[in-house]
Amino acid sequence: MKPVVALVGRPNVGKSTLFNRLTQTRDAIVADYAGLTRDRHYGNGRLGKHEFIVIDTGGFEPDAGSGIYKEMAKQTRQAVAEADVVIFVVDAREGLSAQDHDIANELRRLGKPCVLAANKAEGMHDGTKLVDFYELGFGDVHGVSAAHGQGMRDLVELALEPLNLPDPDDETDEDDVNKPIKLAVAGRPNVGKSTLINTWLGEERLVAFDMPGTTRDAISVPFERNGQRFELIDTAGLRRKGKVFEAIEKFSVVKTLQAIESANVVLLLLDATQGVTDQDAHIAGYILESGRAVVIAINKWDAVDSYQREQIQRQIETRLPFLKFASLHFISAIKRQGLGPVWQAIAQAHKSATRKMSTPVLTRLLLEAVQFQAPQRGGMFRPKLRYAHQGGMNPPVIIIHGNSLEHVTEAYKRFLEGRFRKEFDLVGTPLRIQFKSSQNPFADKDS
Repeated sequence: MKPVVALVGRPNVGKSTLFNRLTQTRDAIVADYAGLTRDRHYGNGRLGKHEFIVIDTGGFEPDAGSGIYKEMAKQTRQAVAEADVVIFVVDAREGLSAQDHDIANELRRLGKPCVLAANKAEGMHDGTKLVDFYELGFGDVHGVSAAHGQGMRDLVELALEPLNLPDPDDETDEDDVNKPIKLAVAGRPNVGKSTLINTWLGEERLVAFDMPGTTRDAISVPFERNGQRFELIDTAGLRRKGKVFEAIEKFSVVKTLQAIESANVVLLLLDATQGVTDQDAHIAGYILESGRAVVIAINKWDAVDSYQREQIQRQIETRLPFLKFASLHFISAIKRQGLGPVWQAIAQAHKSATRKMSTPVLTRLLLEAVQFQAPQRGGMFRPKLRYAHQGGMNPPVIIIHGNSLEHVTEAYKRFLEGRFRKEFDLVGTPLRIQFKSSQNPFADKDS
């Protein structure tokens, strides 16, 4: 499961800039004034082979008595509670402040491992301006520049060091037959996730109640069906950011994201009585981004009429077009209707996600596709696709080698994906195609 790193500090010290640098995105809004970030923001970071979740927090004022700053302080405390390690960000340009001391005292009280990062330290070669920060009592002060990318790798290595993360290369894979399939049930609050798992288990193992937000954490339950072992993960419902007010509900977000990341297959559960919402599309997008195999199930199908059923099927086509590879099922968890085909789809999705594809077959399919329809010319060059091999599983990754592959269009990429999917019967899993162009050995030489 991915470790969680929280960024904490007073307003306008550059936490959001650091967040964007660690996640290699522009998801966090950045501006040169204090108090811009008021809610927590989650993103995926990576250092070498290690991945982690980063939480950007608002400016921390531990003694805030009321108003928005009190709420921001509550959110920051919750971020620290769910984090494995904290990066305490201070401003190297402005120097040490009384508020930094207040935050340091609060972090010591919360008791999480903490690394001190002095941001905006570009050009401070002698480090004399950083000496004052040793007063905070967190050991070495690490000068970084989030805006310029200086010191990022060393900072993350120091933050992850106390967690003793295993080397991914050292982790041995069990035989797929004996290894339990991790199945996460994800969806908006109150779509029937806990009810569905209780129906599978035949007992009231999970709390099911007609009120959104009953489940606060990701709960793992062992289960066996037809000789195949599963690990069922009931996740707390993901809400839209504007609808999440309670700190305890915010805690569920990171657990849900971790559950999706660690699962082999995700069952995306939708509510037939409410249709396909923007939040359903948001959750589906995160599942796709994570590369998880996915099965879509529409729950409470017995509670809607024929007109509503047609509307839902249209909504799925328009709002979830990026999940066309996923099988779709209509069920009623409470009446135990339609559950058998769901299990078959889960098994097929897992089999597709872990499919082994030989290099000769992939190359043959590639060359046949090129012969059937050559890629469009890009400027003076036409892409030349030479051979393909598998680059990973869960999700399957196909790497294609050749020349001028940067000119391959998205439409042609989808054409190739369709050919590969049909040959290997890949249903329920994303398929990622990567292109690697050969380097011209004479490109850097003078003519």
